[in-house]
Amino acid sequence: MQYHQDPSPSNTVDGDGSCLQNPSSSAVDDGFYNQDPSPLAATVGGDGFYSQDPSPLAVDGNGFYDQDGHPSPSAVVVDSDGFENQDHYDSVLKFLTQMLMEEDELQVKPCMLNECLSLQATERSLYDVLVNNQPANSLDSFVGATSSEDSSTITICGGYYSRKRSPDREEERGTKMATVSDPESDQPEPYDEDLLLYDHEPQQFSSTALAKKMNESSKRGRPRGKKNTITQEIVVDLRDLLTQCAQAITNNNPSSVCDLLTRIKQHCNPNGDSTERLAYYFVTAIEARLAGNGAEVYRLASLKKISAAQILKAYHAYLMSCPFHRMSNILANGSIEKLSKGADKLHIIDFGILYGFQWPCFIKNLSMRAGGPPTLHITGIDLPQPGFRPAERVQETGKRLAKYCKRFNVPFKYTEIAKKWEEITVDDLNIDRSELTVVNSVNRMHNILDETVIENSPRDAVLQLIRQINPDMFILGILNGTHNAPFLLNRFREALFHFSTMFDIFDNTAARESKERLLYEQEVFGREVMNVVACEGTARVERPEGYKQWQSRNVRAGFKQVPLYRDKVEEVKSKVRSNYHKDFLVDEDGKWILQGWKGRVLFACSLWKPA
Repeated sequence: MQYHQDPSPSNTVDGDGSCLQNPSSSAVDDGFYNQDPSPLAATVGGDGFYSQDPSPLAVDGNGFYDQDGHPSPSAVVVDSDGFENQDHYDSVLKFLTQMLMEEDELQVKPCMLNECLSLQATERSLYDVLVNNQPANSLDSFVGATSSEDSSTITICGGYYSRKRSPDREEERGTKMATVSDPESDQPEPYDEDLLLYDHEPQQFSSTALAKKMNESSKRGRPRGKKNTITQEIVVDLRDLLTQCAQAITNNNPSSVCDLLTRIKQHCNPNGDSTERLAYYFVTAIEARLAGNGAEVYRLASLKKISAAQILKAYHAYLMSCPFHRMSNILANGSIEKLSKGADKLHIIDFGILYGFQWPCFIKNLSMRAGGPPTLHITGIDLPQPGFRPAERVQETGKRLAKYCKRFNVPFKYTEIAKKWEEITVDDLNIDRSELTVVNSVNRMHNILDETVIENSPRDAVLQLIRQINPDMFILGILNGTHNAPFLLNRFREALFHFSTMFDIFDNTAARESKERLLYEQEVFGREVMNVVACEGTARVERPEGYKQWQSRNVRAGFKQVPLYRDKVEEVKSKVRSNYHKDFLVDEDGKWILQGWKGRVLFACSLWKPA
C-alpha cells in the first residue's frame, strides 16, 4: 500500500512553515494543534528526569541537565546552506505528544518493537526445532522449575518467581505434568552447547545435584543472624559475583551456581542503585537460562499489559536523559538535507522505521527549504507484527507522517514493507532512478542475525540488498557492543560492561523513584539482558558488533566510506557539551562519529556510498 499526497493550493502557511488547512481558534505550532495539555505535558516534572533544555512541552524538572544545572541555548541553528534547522528534539516530542493525544489504540496495543522482535525470536526458535533439530528447551534444563499450561512461574534457588498454589491447582498440574514426563518417551537430556557448555567439552550437567541444591537453597532462604552480635556492613561486588556465577555455569558447578545466586539476590533491587538494578535483571535472566525457557520468557514479556503509550512515555524520558538517539538523528537528517539540496525528488528507504520519530524535524526543515520542498518518498521498513495484519503498525506510521507532511505542505508518498529484511528484494522498493535515493538505518541492524547462526548471513544479505539499490548515500548508525560472542562467559562479561554503563547513565541523570526510568529499564534493558543471557541460537536477536566490524562488513559488501559533514559534527559536539551531563562523550575515529559515557563508546554513525 502507498500513500500519495500533494499540498492543497488553498492552504495557508504560517510563520513556522506550518500548513493551516482548517483555521480555527486553536493555536498551531510545528504542525500540531495545541489545544489541550498533552499526556506527556501533564506528567512533566513527575517522571524524575532532571531538566536542562526547556522545550515546547514546558519541560521543567524532568529533562536534561548539566553539571551546572543551566538551561541550554536555543534549539534553532542556521546551517551553512542558509536556512533554519529546528532541533530534532522539539519536533520529536511534539510528534510523540500528538500520537498519545489522538491515538487511543496506543493505550491498549503493546510496543511495536517488542512485538516484532519477540515474533522474530519465536519464529527463529521454531525453525531451529523443525529444521536444525535443535531442542527449544532441554527437558533436563527445567530442573528446579515448574512449567505448565496454567503457569509460567519459575522457582530456582529461592528465585523471584515463586508462587504458592492451592492443592486443587497442584493436583491439576500434576496430571498435566504426568503426560509430559513419560520416562519412555522423554528421557532427560544433558545441557547442550546451545544452553550452557561453551568453554569446555560437552558433558553431562548434573541435573540431580542442581535440583537438590536448588531445593536446599529454597528451604534455607537467607541466613539468620545470631543474637547479641554486632551487625557489620559488608561491601559486595555484585558484578564480580555475577561473573563468578556465569563461570560456574560454564564449569557445570550447580552447587556454586545456587550459592552465588542466593548471595546475589540478597542485594538485588529494581529500585536500588545502578548496580543493584543491574544485578536484578541479570539474575532474572540467569534463572530463566537455568530453567531452559529463556526464549519463552522473552516472548511472554511482550504480552504483558504494558501499552505502547506507556513505553512511549518512558522513551520520552530516555530522550531527555540520553543524547544518543537524538544526536544520531541530527547527524543523519542534516546529512540528507545537505545531500538533497536542489533535488526535486527524494526517496528515503528507512530500515527500522518503527513509529517514524526521526522524520518530523526533517519534514519541517524541508518545508522551509529555499525554492520549496522536494517530493518526499519514504519507504518504511520494519519487521512484521504478529497476527493477521503484519504490516498494520508500519502503515500507521505512514499515516502519521502523511498527516505531518500535509500540515507542512510537503508533497509526500509512502510505501510500507513489513518483512524480514533479508527477504526483501529490489523490486519491493519501487526504485525510481529520477529520485535522489538515501538508505537510512539507525541503531537497528544489531537485531539482524549473522553468520554465527546461519551460514548465509542475513546481515550480509541486507547489506548486499542496499548495495543493489545503489543509493546516493547510505547512513548507518549502530549500537557499538561486543556482547555477541558465541560463548556464554565472554558474552556475559561484555554484557555486564555494556549494561553497567547504561544503568550508570540513568543513575546520574534520573531520580531513582522515577516510574518512567523503572519502566524503561524493565522493558528495554531488562528484555535485552534476558535475550543476551538466556537465549541461544536464532532466538537471540540482540547481536551488536563494534563499529570496526561494521567497517569491514560494509567494505566487503561493496561500499566506501565518505567524510562526515563537519558542521554537523560540530553541531552534535556543541549540543552534547551544552545540554547534557559532562560525562557524555562525542569523539571521532576516522570517518566515524562516536558517542558514549565515561570513555566507553556505545553508539557510532557513519556515511557510505557504493564503491
